[in-house]
Order: sequence, then structure tokens, then C-alpha cells
Amino acid sequence: MTLLAAEGLNKRFGGVVAAKDVSFALAAGEMLAIIGPNGAGKSTTFNMVGGQLAPSSGRVLLAGRDITGLPPREVCRLGVGRTFQVAQTFLSMSVAGNVQMALIAHHGRTRDVVADAASLYRAEALALLAQVGMAEAADRPIGELAYGDVKRVELAIALAAAPKLLLMDEPTAGMAPRERAALMQLTAGIARGKGIGVLFTEHDMDAVFAHADRILVLVRGEVIAEGSPESVRANPEVQRVYLGQSGHKAALRARRGAHG
Repeated sequence: MTLLAAEGLNKRFGGVVAAKDVSFALAAGEMLAIIGPNGAGKSTTFNMVGGQLAPSSGRVLLAGRDITGLPPREVCRLGVGRTFQVAQTFLSMSVAGNVQMALIAHHGRTRDVVADAASLYRAEALALLAQVGMAEAADRPIGELAYGDVKRVELAIALAAAPKLLLMDEPTAGMAPRERAALMQLTAGIARGKGIGVLFTEHDMDAVFAHADRILVLVRGEVIAEGSPESVRANPEVQRVYLGQSGHKAALRARRGAHG
């Protein structure tokens, strides 16, 4: 079943074409990575899906519903969660409090925050934190956590909205190699277990080739390749314009690691 479909997305900024006829589909429970060199149009495409940018033409469909050009708040309400390159959290609040705030917003109870914020959806927040391995840190201020743990909490925050689709912008940015692998493995397990589609951008080719089901390669705003990690890795055009020899080695390392 197709969860997300991008159909002929185009975006111009004056005379600059940032995305040209970008089309792809994403199934429930599938992880699709968008990769490409700097300036390839990854962020533009990503933001057209999430509502931060309206396409100049083309459509974005979520479970068959046209969400093209809807504002991010409305896109979120329809079942799209998001994490960011720099984690978006309330550093002065506890770990559980951050997740509770997301649950309060999701359930439309923001008027109850002043009186009941500490108790509202506490059990649900702890359950989400358990999913990402952070339940024991529930009452710690999030500002005390290592960055890799903060990214896990951010994932729990995104899951608080019970998303059908999860958008992850550079999810492993700023993390150590071991933390990157652990976060992507965790995300893949949750997504496949719950049937959540994941669209992510990433520069770490180890993370991409180890965990993506399919890969979309953009160069100068256009799709030059799409398919399984194996087919993308073997694509001569992708090798020439993006991966190169170092990327090829990273892909091989990722594949070996994924298979033990």
C-alpha cells in the first residue's frame, strides 16, 4: 500500500530550479533515503513533503489525500511526524515532560498545561520512552543528557503524534558512529513493527546503505537513480557524480555490518 506519493514536484526560487519533476512513492513500514551532493535538492524536496515549502507544481499525496501546500501544523495533524538535524527539545524540562508536552499537543489539551502538565499522559510518555530505551532517564532534565540520548528522546516526541509517516532530517548528524548505527537500527525496528513509513535525508552512507529499503538519488534537483541499496550502489552515474570510491567502500562496510 502506498503511504506517500510525490508526483512531479517542481520548485523554483526566482530563476533557480531547486527541484525538477521529482516523483517517488513510499509504502507503510518502508524506509526511503534521499541522498545527493550539497545543493542536490534534498532539503527542498523534504520540505515540500512536510509543508515547509509549497511546490511550484506537482502534488504530494498522503494515503491518497492531497496535502500539497498545507502548512506544517496541518500536515502533522494528518499523521506526519518529524525530527530535525538539530534536536528540537525543551532543555529545561525533564525527559518525560518533553514527551508529555508532545502528547498534550497531539490530544489538543494545551489549555490544561498550566494545571495538569506534570500528570497528563505520564503513562503514555513512559511507554514511548521505553520504546526508545530512555525510560530510566524519564525524570532527568533533558539538558543533562548526551546528544545521542537526546536524539532518542526526540524520536519518542515524534512518535507521540502516532504518525503514519516519519520525516527525519539528517537524523544522525552530530552523533558518534556507534550512536548513529544504534539510532537507525532503533528507528527501523519501530517503523517496520508499527508500519510507519520513514523518509529521511542523510550524509552518512553507512547509515543509508545499512538501513534504507530504497534510496532516491538527487543531483541538481533531478532524480538520477532510485532503487534498492544494491542497485544504487552499482549505478555508474551515481558512482560518478556522488558516491565515488570512498562512498562505495562505505556502502560495502554498511552491507557487511547489516549482515553480521
